[in-house]
Amino acid sequence: MSLSELLAEAFAAMRRNKLRSFLTLLGIVIGVATLVGVVSVISGLNTYVRDKLFALAPDVYIVSKFGIIRGHEEFLEALKRPEITQDDFDRLKSVLTRADRIGASLETRAPVTFGDKRLGNARIGGTSATFAALVNMDLATGRFFLDSEARAAQPVAVIGWDVRDELFPHLDPIGRTIAIGGLPFRVIGLIAQQGRTLGQSRDNYVYVPIDAYRQMFGSRDSLDIFVKASGGVAGVDASADEARAVLRALRHTDFRAGDPFGIVTAEALQDIWKQVSTAAFMLMVLIASVSLGVGGIVITNIMLVAVAERTQEIGLRRALGARQADVRRQFLLEAALLALVGGVIGVAGGGLVALGVDRIAHFPAQLTPTIVAAGLALSVVVGVTAGYWPAVSASRLEVVDALRSE
Repeated sequence: MSLSELLAEAFAAMRRNKLRSFLTLLGIVIGVATLVGVVSVISGLNTYVRDKLFALAPDVYIVSKFGIIRGHEEFLEALKRPEITQDDFDRLKSVLTRADRIGASLETRAPVTFGDKRLGNARIGGTSATFAALVNMDLATGRFFLDSEARAAQPVAVIGWDVRDELFPHLDPIGRTIAIGGLPFRVIGLIAQQGRTLGQSRDNYVYVPIDAYRQMFGSRDSLDIFVKASGGVAGVDASADEARAVLRALRHTDFRAGDPFGIVTAEALQDIWKQVSTAAFMLMVLIASVSLGVGGIVITNIMLVAVAERTQEIGLRRALGARQADVRRQFLLEAALLALVGGVIGVAGGGLVALGVDRIAHFPAQLTPTIVAAGLALSVVVGVTAGYWPAVSASRLEVVDALRSE
């Protein structure tokens, strides 16, 4: 039998038993849809995390009180650490020899107003003038404040997209005056729209010079210090070790004790994210594998039933000259087609899930041709594997016995 004849017979068999075929597909559909949806979301998140969420350049690291916290006990221990102060920042700035640029930031939340419009709970960042370059800040219009403005604690501000939409829906914000904590600030820059991640807006920011921030909110909070290492990515470890030695000396830390601060690098953030995303992926793969396994078992069962129902047909085909290989290919093709149809429906369902997650829950999702191809290929592999034993059983039927079957 030619391939076209085998395909025609396989489709005819599926059409004769529409309900049974549909029920057979459910396990494959659910498994493939789960895998495609999860892989699309994780792929999109990985891309977003790499390009947007972790805004650190590869050659920039952060010195902070907490650093990366991996558990409750680490958090409680970090709470006991001393604050990182302006004196620490000034000292690092003056003695570090393996740093091209250094900056600092503080953050709190406060309402921002313009006329009768008000945005409550905006994120207010007090930063050095070098902050924008250190975090690769992209400005849609205007500029970030200068070092001279930062040193003089000038009341200037750079705002995020949400702040603009809320306070200046039909106006150009540049040059206008907003109130933060009751004090006036002139808007000099607008940050390019960042969007939402994990349900949280990244555009709800206002940045002001750090000394102006201290005049409003005080200086009791611990600083985050950003350092751009000399020599690019290769120089990060050496620069971080130098900063570590300086801070440990300032705190008179015993050589046997751990660091009373944390150092965060872009690589460390990526590693943490990979661990989280890999764990989530493996969990979803396990769940989807159960569904695919059940789908494969159902296909095997249905194909065995089909062999029993079509025993006379198989005998007649053999009597008319069909070879064992023809019968085997016929049933393998039917099983593969069943699984492939389920895979197509599953890929479509997973794509819709990914689209819904992206548009509604604001989780970045990325359905790529590779993911689609992998989903379809996996469904075919499951179908062929599940249909192998029924196909072999059908091909081994004795012609005379098959013709006598009722």
